Amino acid sequence: MKMDAYVAGVGMTRFGNHLTTRLKDLAAEAIRAALADAGLGPDDIEAAYMGNAAAGVLQGQEMIRGQAVLRSLGVGRIPVINVENACATSSTAFAQGAAMVTAGAHDVALVCGYEKLFNEDKQKSFLAFDGAVDTEDPNGLTGALRSLAAQAGEDPDAELGDKSRSVFVDIYAYMTKAHMRRYGTTREQIAGVTAKNSRNGALNPRAQFQKPMTVPEVLAAREILWPLTLPMCSPIGDGAAALVLVSRRKAAALGLSHRVRVLSSVVASGYDHAPDEESLGAYACRQAYAAAGLGPQDLSCAEVHDASAPSELIAYEYLGLCGPGGGGRLIDEGVTEITGRTPVNASGGLLRKGHPIGATGAAQIVELTEQLRGQCGPRQVANARIGLAHNGGGLIGNDAAATVVSILARES
Repeated sequence: MKMDAYVAGVGMTRFGNHLTTRLKDLAAEAIRAALADAGLGPDDIEAAYMGNAAAGVLQGQEMIRGQAVLRSLGVGRIPVINVENACATSSTAFAQGAAMVTAGAHDVALVCGYEKLFNEDKQKSFLAFDGAVDTEDPNGLTGALRSLAAQAGEDPDAELGDKSRSVFVDIYAYMTKAHMRRYGTTREQIAGVTAKNSRNGALNPRAQFQKPMTVPEVLAAREILWPLTLPMCSPIGDGAAALVLVSRRKAAALGLSHRVRVLSSVVASGYDHAPDEESLGAYACRQAYAAAGLGPQDLSCAEVHDASAPSELIAYEYLGLCGPGGGGRLIDEGVTEITGRTPVNASGGLLRKGHPIGATGAAQIVELTEQLRGQCGPRQVANARIGLAHNGGGLIGNDAAATVVSILARES
């Protein structure tokens, strides 16, 4: 959808292990920071779009999640829309908020993504991911794994992995092997994604992991499921990210010194398709480009859903940065480095910044907004004017259940 809304304020906690901090306190920290950044207060919020995916499983807060958070800030009466869309939860909330501001329903809308995945019982943390598939389809998950295994040239009746890891690790492993088999992608190129993002994360004070790694170190790390080692997989985490969206007239009234406009935001849902047909990610990117009147050649930077290192390589194809199977070459040539032609995941990405699932999409928009404002310090992309966020979630068939692609621009 074509948008006409502005990001007036952003706020974010550091992602990581916040075992002793309440979920609502993480959200409140990010919201207060976003309001302060916008020069607004709680009484200025006209509507709130609150994104959380797993509080029902992990905190027992199955309903009224947003209201529980906002009450602690003294916010009530306004419409509070609670959003869940797997890992694309807060990017979906962002798209909804931007659409309502664009439509003229609100002059000021709050968007917040917040999640608390760390638990003393690690198995409970993984339960959150078990609900990101069709739980009433007995063949849904096994069918997807068999399809991916067949593409990888392996036994299509392979058993699902053990319960010591998220089921999505098995999905990513088969997906990676299929890509390696079809295009010749190497483990070194996959490790190169993690190494790049680790260098970026080392420059991000809000990243969960801040230690740079080399390709040999990534390859030598503990194997989770071949060909993936631990640093090739995004971690679970806790954290929150918030955004204040305003209308054109409110942006003018505020006299914003850094005007970041939302050009487009597309929410797309999974559909049944053959492996060689257009993927959901490619479809959503195509729609977002068309709504914004732009193309991949216009991008200054991008934040993509690197839930695993090979996922970033495949996202390059969705974005149109390369043809099928060309992502490894972009890593080899340094195209997606901070100093490259099209920097990707300057924040460190999900791999290093962290992946508190309900907060991930909003955090991508926080990073893009700060890049477009020129506020990212040592990880700043030079002359950043156009940024794209790609965020996927869940599994339907052999593809994501939800994908959101948003494009933002700096106005002089």
